[in-house]
Amino acid sequence: MSFRNFFAVARTFALVSFFALSGFLVTAGPAGALTAAATVRDGNSIQLGDVTYRLDGVDAPELDQVCIDDHADPWTCGVEAREQLTKLINKRPVRCDDVGPEKRFGKRHRAICTAEGDKTSLNEQLLKLGFAIAQEPIKANVKPAAAEARAASAGIWKGCFVAPQEFRTGKKDGALLGAACRPDRDKEIRAALFPEDLTMPPSCSIKGKLAVRARVTGNIGIYHLRGCPSYPATTKPDRWFCSEDDAQAAGFRKAYNCRRPK
Repeated sequence: MSFRNFFAVARTFALVSFFALSGFLVTAGPAGALTAAATVRDGNSIQLGDVTYRLDGVDAPELDQVCIDDHADPWTCGVEAREQLTKLINKRPVRCDDVGPEKRFGKRHRAICTAEGDKTSLNEQLLKLGFAIAQEPIKANVKPAAAEARAASAGIWKGCFVAPQEFRTGKKDGALLGAACRPDRDKEIRAALFPEDLTMPPSCSIKGKLAVRARVTGNIGIYHLRGCPSYPATTKPDRWFCSEDDAQAAGFRKAYNCRRPK
């Protein structure tokens, strides 16, 4: 090999090494896995370290979402879904196998997550308990658990509810799901599922309003923080959020007159 060719090869190797160490090269193959103590954010979102994962193929009721039970009484099914996921984890380390970014939920990633010592993923377990539904198109790995819960009227399926996606977007005329949905009580049921005064979940004081003008920035609504001029004027929020990250992940932008409280 001539000196010139040797120098060219060495220079190429040095450049490749520099970019690899700088994080500019993306390795092929499946995304990585992370095992750590888990913080449950909501019914199908958990945080490991500084990464928030949504359970892949699963959609649980939002924390501020209302369902009705088999006695036609409203209940905070989103809060209960979070509690069920917390119980499934039971303070154990969780392994999340990253399957890619969740484009509809900000910087969050989708993952198949399993608590230490379990053979079945949290994705499947939550579906089987009936505290989440399978996302469309339904994936093969969660389809049996989803079908079993629906057939057994487990969890939220024993009552009546709307799909979390339709609750998030305020689609009040969407399909009613569950064993206790009565066509002759359609109007009353929808009024209960979309109350005019939505109850604030504990420690979730950020107000969200669906707004057509938010679509200019690619959002579906606007959120208002305590201390903002617009906060007291927003008397009937469409959504309640626990953090700005949650609001942004749901497609809401901060009110322009809003500044972070000191």
